[in-house]
Amino acid sequence: MNVGEGAAGRETAGGAAAAGRGAATTVPGAAVAGTAVTAGTGPAVGPAGSAGTGTAAGTVAAGAGAADSPASRLQALFEGHRLTPTQRRIAHSMVRRAADVPFLSSVELAELAGVSQPSVTRFAVALGFDGYPALRRHLREVVPAEPAAEPGAYNEYQQAVEAEIENLRNLAELLADPRPVQKAGRVLAASRPLPVLGLRAAAPQAFGFTYFAAKVHPDVRLLNEGGTMLHDRIDAAVRAGASALLCFALPRHPREVLDALGYAKDAGLTTVTVADSAFAPVAAHSDLLLPAAVGTGLAFDTACAPMLLGRVLLEALCDGLPDAQSRLEEFDTKAAARGLFVE
Repeated sequence: MNVGEGAAGRETAGGAAAAGRGAATTVPGAAVAGTAVTAGTGPAVGPAGSAGTGTAAGTVAAGAGAADSPASRLQALFEGHRLTPTQRRIAHSMVRRAADVPFLSSVELAELAGVSQPSVTRFAVALGFDGYPALRRHLREVVPAEPAAEPGAYNEYQQAVEAEIENLRNLAELLADPRPVQKAGRVLAASRPLPVLGLRAAAPQAFGFTYFAAKVHPDVRLLNEGGTMLHDRIDAAVRAGASALLCFALPRHPREVLDALGYAKDAGLTTVTVADSAFAPVAAHSDLLLPAAVGTGLAFDTACAPMLLGRVLLEALCDGLPDAQSRLEEFDTKAAARGLFVE
């Protein structure tokens, strides 16, 4: 049964169908795995053999194989390095604009990331290069330009769709190793109640997850409004027995989200985050981070991949709830009796 509503006419949760609640979800045909990030500490060694500097955003755990896309090749370059918050910001900006980065000057990259030009130089040195020119030469080798489409082949709207298709391909590669999502599903299923955080641009993702999760989980609590009450609601969830918090975090990242994640961790909650990059600002505050890129080709970012990852995470949540199937069947019965849906 799909994780949705109604046996005959079903409002599906993203079309992810479960053959049974005991089987793990996999992505057929996804032959290459991406990466997920779990918080951790310890020394890291750069490509030149010297220890990295600064504070670790997390320990990167890669799946079997490596995704063959500009963003994932950049991701592999950054893995294993202890980066400062400013350096993580640069890395985050580079991953989001992976195809353009090899052709940017240090000044242009600094403007893109919102940092100083010397910070870009220090970032290159932290990765083991003599300076930014050496890093850029390396990027042109490992992140070659994608074949250009014929002039006028796509208009700006089509280009935005094509970019989202590429983001979904990268997500499929990430899910070739289902273990991070399966682990997150078990962690979330065990939390009673389960608070779900999403502010500003991420609020719709949090609402959608909460809407469907409430059909299989006994107590899901949506945290989609900031302000002084946010910490109070986290405290209330902890007092009620919560062991984990799920966060959706999309750019531009509100400071309140970082504060709330830090507060939740201090309160003893395991934080699971769906974010637009493994180097997003929320990485340092996440015990398990699941990345899914957003599209940046339109006036406002598009979030097809984070939405789909949220639905996959819902499937993993169901796999961790033994009574999920019976709860869905009970809902279907009641919905039919009430005439809730027209088809």
